[in-house]
Amino acid sequence: MTVSRETVVVGHSTKSWDDAIETALGRASKTLRNIETLEVKNQMAKVKDGKITEYRVKVNIYFVLEN
Repeated sequence: MTVSRETVVVGHSTKSWDDAIETALGRASKTLRNIETLEVKNQMAKVKDGKITEYRVKVNIYFVLEN
């Protein structure tokens, strides 16, 4: 039997939402082991003068706890 845990991470990027997701996963991977799934919960963007200046994503990261 496995037990998983969930943590929430917010990724930021000036390039795209995909890049923001990769940033969030990359940062989470530095301190979490056994990551199995991620779920994008929310996409947001910072806007200045009618243009997107930063893409943001709220991501749920699911990882398996070690025995």
